[in-house]
Amino acid sequence: MEQTVSSLMSPEVRTVRADDTVEAVSAELRENGMSFVPVVDGPGGALLGIVSAADILQFKSAKRDPAAVRAWEICSYKPAEVSADATLSEVARLMVERQEHHVVVVDKDAVVGVVSSLDFVRRFIAGDQP
Repeated sequence: MEQTVSSLMSPEVRTVRADDTVEAVSAELRENGMSFVPVVDGPGGALLGIVSAADILQFKSAKRDPAAVRAWEICSYKPAEVSADATLSEVARLMVERQEHHVVVVDKDAVVGVVSSLDFVRRFIAGDQP
């Protein structure tokens, strides 16, 4: 039987709220060594989108005030999302079809995990170890 995404996902998910400033989102990414963060509509709220490190770089290049702009204004809406019982091949296929590097794992509208393309690479490399 094929493994599910729950075997690969990072279950300790940090999220930001839609009304958090870009300054706060950037700090969250930097302080926790993350390449992206899910954006939710409130504490324990539904998934709205994601903000990636690339989004932050693009924002900074526009020289806008990070204390005056909110996460909802720069997030990518409707990110790839799957349930925890999705197979790894289903998740990989979704990532390729949508050309996205990040997938959010949800359960009853709650964010329960995240997976990135780097997680797949790590799994692949680990499979080559003796």
